[in-house]
Order: sequence, then C-alpha cells, then structure tokens
Amino acid sequence: MARWGEGDPRWIVEERPDATNVNNWHWTEKNACGWSKDKLKELLVGLKLESEVADVTLTEMEKIDGEAVANNRKGKLIFFYEWDMSLIWHGRLKGGTGEHEGKIKIPNLSEENDVSEIEVSVTLKESNEEGEIIKQYLHHQGSEKIRERLGLYISSLKEEFSKGMILPKKDEILNDNKEAQQISNLSKGFSNKMHMNQVNNKAQTTNNINKRKIDTTTLELSQTFQCRGEDFYNAMTKPEMVSAFTNGPAVIDSKVGGRFELFGGNIIGEFTELVQDKKITQRWRLKGWPEGHYSTVSIVIDQQEDHTLVKMSQSDIPKSDMEGTKENWSRYYWDAIKRTFGWGYFM
Repeated sequence: MARWGEGDPRWIVEERPDATNVNNWHWTEKNACGWSKDKLKELLVGLKLESEVADVTLTEMEKIDGEAVANNRKGKLIFFYEWDMSLIWHGRLKGGTGEHEGKIKIPNLSEENDVSEIEVSVTLKESNEEGEIIKQYLHHQGSEKIRERLGLYISSLKEEFSKGMILPKKDEILNDNKEAQQISNLSKGFSNKMHMNQVNNKAQTTNNINKRKIDTTTLELSQTFQCRGEDFYNAMTKPEMVSAFTNGPAVIDSKVGGRFELFGGNIIGEFTELVQDKKITQRWRLKGWPEGHYSTVSIVIDQQEDHTLVKMSQSDIPKSDMEGTKENWSRYYWDAIKRTFGWGYFM
C-alpha cells in the first residue's frame, strides 16, 4: 500500500475541494444542444445580406436537427457538433419588380469540416429571371457571409463551454480578489529570474544600453506531446486554449501581423509566419527587456505516428536572460500545456 501522499495523483480525492473528477482524469460532458440552437438562430435568423445586386433577409429557421456536446477527458477539451439546417430567405433585386423567396440549406455543419468547407446550398421557390440572379448572388457572396456567422457559432461554442470544464485543484481555488493576484504572480514568475539578473546589472545596463549593442544568444528546445500536430497548433493560436494553459486572459490574433499578449502583458509580440498545423513564427519580447528589443521564436510542429515533436528556436535573447528564458518555456509553456490538456500521457 502506498504511503500517505504517495498514491496515484489521479485518485487523491483531497486534491479536489468537491472530491470530484480529481486532476480532470475522468470523462465529463456538457450538453450544448439547447444553447447551440438558440445561438444559431440568433446568428442567422434576421441576417441581412445586402449588396449592389440584391437585398436579402433570412427570415425563418425552418429546420435545425443535430447535437452539440463539450467533453473533458484527462484535461483535454473535445467539442462535438453536427447540425443540419434549413432557412427561409426573402429578397428583392436592386431595381427589380417584386420580392422572391427560397431556401438556404446547411447540411454539414460539423467539427469534421473547416468553415470554408461547409456546404451552403440555395434554392428558389419559383424560378424566374430576377430570382435566378438573386440565387446566384446568394450562392457566391451570400454564402460567404453565412459561413462567417457559422464560424462565430463555433468560436462561441468553444469559448462558452470551455468554462468550468477544466476543474481546478484545491490550491487553485481562489476568490475573485485573489484571481487578479494569481495572474500577476504568474506573470512575475515567468520573468522573475530574468529580472534578478536585470536588477543586479541595472546600473551597468542604464549606462551602456545606448552605447553598445545588446549581447544576445539563441535557445533551442524540443518537446514531445501526446497529441496531433493540429491540436498543438491550436493550443498556440486559439485564444480560448491559450487562456486555458496560461491561467489568465490572453490576446491572440492568429494571422500574419496579428498581435499576442500573455501573462498580464509580460509577454507580447506578433505572428510573422503561420503554416497551418506545421509552423509558427513570432516576434516575441519580455516586458522587462530593453525598449524595442524583440527576439524571434520559431516553432516547428512535426507530427509522428504516435506523438508530435515540437522544436522551438528563439534567437536574440539577451544573454543575461538565457537561463530564465529556458526554465520558463519549460514551466509556463510545455508543462502547462501538458497539464492543462493531458498531452503528457498516451491517450
């Protein structure tokens, strides 16, 4: 029998104040069907599609069949949704003589399809010359606007049903007043070692920062994760997932030139290259670094047969911050990602 405190951490009930789902090990599920139906109606019914060609309004949700659930398994969030919808549209051609009606069908809104791949088909109740022009408009420009709304549903689903799915341990239960302090402490922790060196050399840095070039070095790390390459890419580029492993608000605009801000503003930068599921490159800086000084972070994601190998290279790190940077990548990125999403274990 294991000694007190030496048992399998998955089964140490005292680590959860409510004695449930210790370390998020067990499968938990939230039903998102009712919420999803309301959200899809909110986003689509009443949507006005206006252009120089025609003015069209989606007036009614004729059919909405399907389901949506959010799951947590070993700290990994899994979203499942599958919807088959039909909407009624009414529209008028600019300069036209009358109003026309038809249907828009969306048969395959699911997690298996990218938003750009979602089928949006358009039918016309009574075929005529004006109606066919409106139909073609909806098939091309109109369908893109509809897909944008479907994308908003997906992001809202993940944001709403991420809340409370990853349960905190006993020592992570904080009241609202302490939450801000936790984020502050986490931010300080990320840069603590770096700041120690900066304080010791403050006078020298102040005197010499404008007289000489900053002495820099390069850090290279590799780490294995038990997930798909796509999963890891999302963990670094999806706001809700970044917020989850950093334990605080995160600004993530995942496009080339888009900015990011983590750990209460202690880490900031912008994305300079994004290769879907393969590579992420960033201009990256720590708040305490000399003003205007950025490093370059390159993350290569290599999915293997049963795991994903991540190789990170960071150039232009001030030499005095090298050890602190290395330690904090391990602690606040790699370990935090594995702990939050359960990717340190074979699933």
